[in-house]
Amino acid sequence: MKRILVLCTANSARSQMGEGLFRHEGAGQFQVASAGTRATFVRPEAIQVMEEIGIDLSAHRSKAIDEFEGQHFDYVVSVCDNARDNCPVFPADTQRIHWSFEDPAAVEGSDDERLAAFRRIRDEIHAHVKDFYLQQR
Repeated sequence: MKRILVLCTANSARSQMGEGLFRHEGAGQFQVASAGTRATFVRPEAIQVMEEIGIDLSAHRSKAIDEFEGQHFDYVVSVCDNARDNCPVFPADTQRIHWSFEDPAAVEGSDDERLAAFRRIRDEIHAHVKDFYLQQR
């Protein structure tokens, strides 16, 4: 089975949502994981907005890329510029994909404004994931 690793800085929002969306849309076609250049925690806003579309991230935990050292991935998808720029080297047969998304965790404002940012980024990632799977056919 082919493997996908979704990378971000803190593995707290964008990469976690990406992991959930790749799993959901792929329906078992790929083995999917996510990591960050450093581990922190999964943002409650990410869990909430993913639950709104029927994807449960509540058992997810933030992981550092070091946990996957030596493992092979067919695709490494970076979802922020920092992860792309600071990503470790992967074997030549690993396809690197970069999608640059705004960090919803950096948005300031009311709870509603912050959740709106998480929903917008979730939907942007979702559109990219759907396109990825269309290209795999």
